[in-house]
Amino acid sequence: MRMFLMIMAVAALSSSTAFAADAKAGAAVYDKSCKSCHGADATGNPGVAKMMKVEMKDLKSDSDADIKKAVTEGKGKMKPVSSVTGGAVDDVAAYIHSLKK
Repeated sequence: MRMFLMIMAVAALSSSTAFAADAKAGAAVYDKSCKSCHGADATGNPGVAKMMKVEMKDLKSDSDADIKKAVTEGKGKMKPVSSVTGGAVDDVAAYIHSLKK
């Protein structure tokens, strides 16, 4: 039984690593679906903010959960981004966080 549990733990660790978010893939998705409103550096496009009469905060300070929820469910005047689904949502969050560096 102990050996079985060890095998399961190793399998779980290796599978979670295999499905890690890909910031590079997220960059392509962000450029296509997010950049026009949120800017190249995720700080917001001032022209869009003024036109929409909203304040856009820097997305880099948001948690992964907040980013994913905004993409999938929308937030405020932002509608859900239906073209970004599945693993691409994780990739976009990883890309946004990579911009902190």
